[in-house]
Amino acid sequence: TRLRCHRLFLFSLLSARSFAPATSTRSNCESTDLKMTPWKAYDESQEDDARKLEIWPLDEYNVKLLNEVHPRDYVQSTPAPHEVYDLIAIGAGAGGLVSSKQTARRGGKSAMISAHLAGGDCLNVGCVPSKALLRAMKAIREVKRSAEFGINLGGSEPTIDFSTIMKRLREKRSVISPADGHTGTTSVGTHVFQGRGRFTGRNTIEVNGVTLNFRKAVVATGGRPTIPNYPGLKDAPYTTNELLFNLEELPPRMLVLGSGVIALEMAQSFASFGSSVTVIQRSDRLFKSKFGDEEAAELLQKLLGEDGVNFLSKTTVKQVETLRDRSVDTLPLMKVTLDVDGEERDLECECLLVATGRASNVEDLGLEAAGVEYKLGKGVTINDYAQSVGNEDVYAVGDCAAGVPRLTHMSGEMAKQVVQNALFGDSWKLSDYVVPAVMYTEPEYATVGIASLDQAVSEGVEVDVYRGGLEHNDRAILESDNHGFVKVICEKGTDKILGATIVASRAGEIINEVTLAMKHGIGLGGIGRNIHAYPTTGEALMGAGLQFINSRWKRLD
Repeated sequence: TRLRCHRLFLFSLLSARSFAPATSTRSNCESTDLKMTPWKAYDESQEDDARKLEIWPLDEYNVKLLNEVHPRDYVQSTPAPHEVYDLIAIGAGAGGLVSSKQTARRGGKSAMISAHLAGGDCLNVGCVPSKALLRAMKAIREVKRSAEFGINLGGSEPTIDFSTIMKRLREKRSVISPADGHTGTTSVGTHVFQGRGRFTGRNTIEVNGVTLNFRKAVVATGGRPTIPNYPGLKDAPYTTNELLFNLEELPPRMLVLGSGVIALEMAQSFASFGSSVTVIQRSDRLFKSKFGDEEAAELLQKLLGEDGVNFLSKTTVKQVETLRDRSVDTLPLMKVTLDVDGEERDLECECLLVATGRASNVEDLGLEAAGVEYKLGKGVTINDYAQSVGNEDVYAVGDCAAGVPRLTHMSGEMAKQVVQNALFGDSWKLSDYVVPAVMYTEPEYATVGIASLDQAVSEGVEVDVYRGGLEHNDRAILESDNHGFVKVICEKGTDKILGATIVASRAGEIINEVTLAMKHGIGLGGIGRNIHAYPTTGEALMGAGLQFINSRWKRLD
């Protein structure tokens, strides 16, 4: 099959890095005078294509994003693919970008295959846009409490312009996008192919009719939201994180199915913007299914409630009815019938956010042809070195790998591991990782390892728990933000840290100190003896360390 060559190859010819000529058994594309048609703002002829990619409105910021992460008419960045690639990544999220680009930077021949949007969920519909909304939420909270700090707004309530909030989201995302864009990837020497990649053999992949040979390959296809099988839901105009950040109008009422990270971050954000938000959770408290800390769950539900988030616990969905479908100019309307602890209740909403979990993208990849074992929903089965079971030349990283934390920083770290192990003969192990997780609500909720007494009990581990509260933390008091704590879980009778839970405004920053200590065998006593700058919220962690030290003080009796 003769392949039309995308004109972005011109960019690679003009880039600072020159490409060594590569031989190939066939000519896969021809140079012509055709030019790429870029995305253009407000071009009606391109709007349908943008909506198929689930990116809209087609304003100047989304045009900049799309020209980076999914250029129009793009096929491949080179007219002459390598005879054999050292590494090919299927997927262009954190795992695919890091593995393919690091291979090229270290002298290898690499390719990355991008079927949808380069940057993956994180850039386009996850970490990046959600944090833009959380920043707006925090600004609104500060304005509303400004009188406490002597700032007089004239007694009037601040007005919130949702369209400006979303415009800022799109603008900031577009600023970040070149780091993940095709031009940036080709500039380091990686070949980029835009299309669906499928294995056709143990060491071959086909994309756009072209067969590529590889020494090693990485499956980095990410995941997607799971949609529960509630009656009427799959036919309803519900929303997931894949569509939420396209909203141009604030929904008056939002119903959130699920109570995990995405659910709670967006619930708090939209409540601050003015939506009436209700979170539906099946259990009687937050984080119970994952053995999360009970005090953290109660505190966060209380504080989010004060910000306007309503919670319905011990609740299940019985039926979803579509009252009005979604259109370009109109929000949908749905009625959700609930069983609330045995009592039936109907709630209507313009936005039904489904955030009930994630499934791995492993379908339609030809994994069977490569001999790679996988389970639908759960992902590619891998060993401790991130190699797939069934084909030692194929690795899997991130959300499409079974049994690993579904976090962007985990995907990136696994990609580094794959390059090191696959191409440089090392033996980095997944079991050596210490992986923190953060929910960026206000306050933040951060965990690592065995993060609660309940989790320790469930795993049959005897522990001691040391707590440093923020109620007497000077910095937190001065910030009028002294709700929260640090809890460190240690092996019973020792200062060996097994995990921690932190609830604080900067919990995501503080948890890194715990992670570093766990990774390098520093005990809680060592943290307690480490001098921490005053005044900082991080002193609460030092306080937990001092509790351990003080419990072993010698006394003058």
